[in-house]
Amino acid sequence: MEFIYDLSMTLLSTCRDVLPIVVLIIVFQLLVLRKPFTHPRRLVLGGIYVVIGLALFLAGLEKALFPLGKIMATQLSDPAFIHATQKAVTQLDWKDYGWVYLFAAMIGFATTIAEPSLIAVAYKASMVSAGTISQWGLRITVAVGVSFGISLGVFRIITGTPLHIYILIGYMIVTVQTIFAPKSIIALAYDSGGVTTSTVTVPLVATLGLGLAATVPGRNPALDGFGLIAFASLFPIITVMGYAQFMQWSTQRKKPTEKSNAL
Repeated sequence: MEFIYDLSMTLLSTCRDVLPIVVLIIVFQLLVLRKPFTHPRRLVLGGIYVVIGLALFLAGLEKALFPLGKIMATQLSDPAFIHATQKAVTQLDWKDYGWVYLFAAMIGFATTIAEPSLIAVAYKASMVSAGTISQWGLRITVAVGVSFGISLGVFRIITGTPLHIYILIGYMIVTVQTIFAPKSIIALAYDSGGVTTSTVTVPLVATLGLGLAATVPGRNPALDGFGLIAFASLFPIITVMGYAQFMQWSTQRKKPTEKSNAL
């Protein structure tokens, strides 16, 4: 009964949140564009599916993903676990949290590969480029960036170093890459950084950061627990443009070899 009540409240909250969007679309369609809706029954049915799906997703986050991320972060950073896996540890430092870095990297990679928004962007990019941009190639490149970014963000939480230093250096790298990267990939690279912070990645990553900051000695969840999502948005831009730069360099390197063979 408790689950049904919670699900009902989540459904009502979702309806309340979606209502302004529905009103806006109806007003523009009828009063600004002054055109009737095509297939109104299909639109209503699709809207109902969206609301129910959002409610079920939010309920799943609350019941499963949020607790899972917190439990994993707490267990992996527990001093008792670290002492059990590393003998003769007298004082914990950043090198003792190897399992946490590995878990952060793997959870970042897995959630990004499963991210629906990234799948949609990769599909459209492949379709527009006539297959030049591989769907799996783009998804894996973005996932590697998220994986590295979240691991680095976990390192920042454990060491307590300032967040703005990492972000400043990261965007300096992005700025330099933007100057030299192929123009056709720049916009896609920036979009790839944005789509990673969506329905699957954000809940687990945010919970991981908060759980880790609450467990590591000397860390404050309000000050140190947030910031992982910024890493997850920044580093895919670097990896996508870096991959494009590497492919451009590789192609240019092959051209002189092909010309010499032709002669």
